[in-house]
Amino acid sequence: MKNCKIILAAALLAAACTPKASISGMLEGAPGHEVEVRELNVNVWKVLDTVKTNSSCAFHYNVPVEKGQPEFIYLYHNGTKIASLLLHSGDKVTVVADTLGNCTVEGSEDSRYLVENEKRFAVFASEFQRLDAAGGQGQAMARLFVEHYRENVRFLMEHPYSMADVPLLYESLNEYTPVFNQNTDAILFRGVCDSLKTVYPDSRYVKALEKETVRREQIMGMNNRIAGASEADYPDLRLPGIDGKEVSLADMENKAVILHFWDPSDAEQKMFNVDVLKPVYDRWHSRGLEIYAVGVSADKPEWASVVKAQELPWINVCDGQGTASQALRWYNVGNLPSSILVTKSRGLVPVEGGVPGLEKELARELK
Repeated sequence: MKNCKIILAAALLAAACTPKASISGMLEGAPGHEVEVRELNVNVWKVLDTVKTNSSCAFHYNVPVEKGQPEFIYLYHNGTKIASLLLHSGDKVTVVADTLGNCTVEGSEDSRYLVENEKRFAVFASEFQRLDAAGGQGQAMARLFVEHYRENVRFLMEHPYSMADVPLLYESLNEYTPVFNQNTDAILFRGVCDSLKTVYPDSRYVKALEKETVRREQIMGMNNRIAGASEADYPDLRLPGIDGKEVSLADMENKAVILHFWDPSDAEQKMFNVDVLKPVYDRWHSRGLEIYAVGVSADKPEWASVVKAQELPWINVCDGQGTASQALRWYNVGNLPSSILVTKSRGLVPVEGGVPGLEKELARELK
C-alpha cells in the first residue's frame, strides 16, 4: 500500500509539472453540449479531445504546451469554430463564446492578436468578394487588396516576435490568391522567420516557416531578388523623423526614391552623405527624386545632431533600434551603407555600377 501511495504521488506530481495552458470556457446557451478541441499541427488538424459543458454552460480543458513552443488551438461546436487560441505554456485563458462563433478571449495577448487578424481578414475577404460579384470593380479590388497587404505588413513590423505573424503570412482568398503573392515577399518571410527563431527556435511552426522562406527565396533567386520585382509592391517603412512624426515610405509621391541605410557614427558614411548623395540629390530632386534615409543608430540624439549639422535636405528617419531595426530585415540589409532604388513605375529596381549606374536608372525613370 505504501508503494502504491508513492507511485500515485509521483504520478500526481508529474501531472502537475507537465507544461500546459488552461482554458476556462463558457458556451452561452448550450448546457450539456460538446466542444471539440483541435490543434493545428503546421498544416494538419488534430483533434485533441471533446469536452462537455456543464449545467451552467461552462467547460475546462488543459492543453499540453511545451515551454517555448506555443500552440494554435481551436474550439469547435457542431462543426462551427467558436474560438481561436494561440497559447503559451502557463497561459490561463478565459473564453466566452456562443454557438454562432462569436467569442471573447482574456488572458492571452497572442490569442487576441490572432482573433483580431482573423476578423480583419474576414472583413477584407467579404468586401473583396462583393466587389468581384459586382463586376467591373478591378481598380477598387486592387486598391482594397493593397490596403489589406499594407495593414498586414504594418502588423508584422509592429509585432516581430509574435507567433500571430505566422497565420498572417499564409492568408489567402483562395488557393490561387495568397495575400503575400509577390516574389519580394520572401524578404518579409525572412524578416519574420529570423525574428521568431530568436524566441522560439524549437517551434515546429517556425521550422516550417523557415522551409517556406527558403522556398520563396529560391524562387526569387539570390541574384535577382530585386530584379524580379519590377511591378511588385514592397515592404512599407513607417519611421519617425527629426520631429518625432512618422514618415511612410509607401506614401511618398515621388517618381523615384533612394532608400538609403547608413550609420551616423561612421565618419566615412557621413562623408558619403556630402560627397555622393548630396550631388545626386541636387541634380535629380527637381525632376522627381527623393531620398528616404534610415539612420541605423541606437543613439537618436547623435543621429539628429549629424543630420542637422550636415543640413541633409531629404527625408531622414530613425527608430532608435540600431542594428536590431526591423527595417534592415525587411530589405535584407547586411552591410552599411546600403541603397535601394524604389520607383513608381517599376517598384524595386536593381542598381549596378555605382553612381553612374544609379544615374542611368534615374535618367530612365525621371524623363
